[in-house]
Amino acid sequence: MKTPLIFARLVIWTILVLSGGIASGAQNGISYANQEFVILVGGPSLTKWERFRRPQDQHDKFWSNFMSSARIRTQQLRRAHGDAAIITWLIYKRGYDERGREDGQNHLQTIQNRAKQLNVRLVWYDTSEEVINYFNKGMSRRKVKIVTFDFFGHSNKFCFLLDYSNEILGASRCFLHQRDLGGIRRGIFVKEPRICSYGCHTGESMASAWQRATGTRMRGAVGKTDYSGILSNGDSLPVISSENGHWVE
Repeated sequence: MKTPLIFARLVIWTILVLSGGIASGAQNGISYANQEFVILVGGPSLTKWERFRRPQDQHDKFWSNFMSSARIRTQQLRRAHGDAAIITWLIYKRGYDERGREDGQNHLQTIQNRAKQLNVRLVWYDTSEEVINYFNKGMSRRKVKIVTFDFFGHSNKFCFLLDYSNEILGASRCFLHQRDLGGIRRGIFVKEPRICSYGCHTGESMASAWQRATGTRMRGAVGKTDYSGILSNGDSLPVISSENGHWVE
């Protein structure tokens, strides 16, 4: 007499599969073969420069502030979309190479190991032109569109500071300025992408410049962002730290 019950369960399971109730890709309406999740990571400061600042104003005492944030965001994406999602890290190579030399550690190898563990595509860059080129042509961009884009790194209201206080104290030799955003082709994103900058102040000018240039909305911060939660809580993305600061989209 158990046969009808088993048959009924089989019918229900089949309906769930066909309707997308089990397959996460179907639930989210995403064709993972044709969409990419991109995370852009800037480089850390060097201690030899930052030691000239007051202790409370020093940056990047922990070399992996930005990389750990990328790891947390990647784990969020994996939980939401599974192993089929194509996730790419764009990493400023020189910054982590130089900080690794200063720390006496191979940070490049550590990043490579993390990318492998998380099944992430790792793309090194040294110039902002390489970043724009990847946006426009990476992953055969005519077929593979960007569904989310996140930035972790130093910034001001006008720039992603891909390098900051690495070669020169308090200055950047590699940056993506809002005036350069016109080089990003329209049509490389899905219809309604999720785009977020976790850098300081990018909600004050760069977010609106991004929308004018790309036709997509960027979430950015008015005020400063704080990455210190990485040390106290290993699962915390950056938060607003300025009084009266807030996120804008």
